[in-house]
Amino acid sequence: MIFPFKIDETRDFIPVTFAVLAVSDTRTLETDTSGALLKEMIEAAGHNCAARAVVSDDRETIAEQVRLWVEDPAIDVVLTTGGTGFSGRDVTPEAVEPMFDKKMDGFSVLFHQYSATTIGTSSIQSRATAGLVGSTFVFCLPGSRGACRDAWEGILQYQFDARHSPCNFIEVMPRLMER
Repeated sequence: MIFPFKIDETRDFIPVTFAVLAVSDTRTLETDTSGALLKEMIEAAGHNCAARAVVSDDRETIAEQVRLWVEDPAIDVVLTTGGTGFSGRDVTPEAVEPMFDKKMDGFSVLFHQYSATTIGTSSIQSRATAGLVGSTFVFCLPGSRGACRDAWEGILQYQFDARHSPCNFIEVMPRLMER
């Protein structure tokens, strides 16, 4: 199932700023192909990727880097890749979810639905999650290039396009801190 989308060409595209964090004990910035792919897709869509980093599979280290970017007013979205599986070292959701002011349950559901169209029942092996920390969107994606591509091409590229209708995250961003 491919999800329907509509781009309203009469609206203006509004670029936002992303940061990409790879969580891995074995990768470096040079060997992080999933983070590099995300950066490439973000920039090809017309957005800015202001920062990219790799950290080890350690809860405190992951949380510290995400927190730094969330506190940076120039960063609108943080994407993490890796650490969402079931091995003992996979701790990205445990590191990031406690920071969420609002959890985005629909992202996980939609991600699994879309991912199942490309990898079948293996989608169940992901604990992809997302939420809002202050006014920053945070998405925790699996570490594979395929999963990153699924998340971007199936969901995120549309939600971060102001021309996407019937609604998108760009429309909501000015109101995120309302009380």
